[in-house]
Parts: sequence; structure tokens; C-alpha cells
Amino acid sequence: MKLVVTIIHERDRSKVGEALLQAGHKFTKIATTGGFLRDGNATLLVGVEDDLLDEVLSIIQESCKSREQFVSLPPPDVMPAGTFIPNPVKVCVGGAVTFVVNVERFERV
Repeated sequence: MKLVVTIIHERDRSKVGEALLQAGHKFTKIATTGGFLRDGNATLLVGVEDDLLDEVLSIIQESCKSREQFVSLPPPDVMPAGTFIPNPVKVCVGGAVTFVVNVERFERV
């Protein structure tokens, strides 16, 4: 058995969640915040049997795509007072960061 931990952009949460549920996969959602842009994320925890791992990873990959967004960097709260805020720059957001961890033991109580 594997534990899939995937961090996705908040905008992709519904699409990924719905696709996982339609395929019969249960998951736990945790609201998280990204460190770089301090944007809303969702972290999904999915327990999956080894033979279904590729299916889950495929659903995640198909359901969340990266996209470009303009942001002002760095965030204002980390800049000294009176610092010039540069023009917005284009950054890539979205997509998914996924970790797959072996599960030694699983119990449902």
C-alpha cells in the first residue's frame, strides 16, 4: 500500500477531488498555504493499493495544470519600509507536487 501526498493549487482542488471520487478513491484534504507566493493550496492524502498507484497519479496529472500568473515580488511584508515595489513578473503556478510513501501498516477503526 502507498500513501500519496499531493500539494495542488486551491483552484485545482475541486477538479482533482471530483476526478478521484469518480474513480472510487477516497482522500483527506488539508488546507495549506504556499511559502513562496503565500497562495492557497490544498494537500490531499490518498491511501492506495500498489496496483492502483499509476491510476491515481494519472488522475492528478490530468486534473491540475500549471499556468502563468503575474505577481509583484517580493511580498510587501518582507520588504523594508520605503522599498520600491518592482513591476509584476510572470511566474508559473498550479500543477502538483506529489510524494509517494510506502505504508507499512494501515488500520481503519
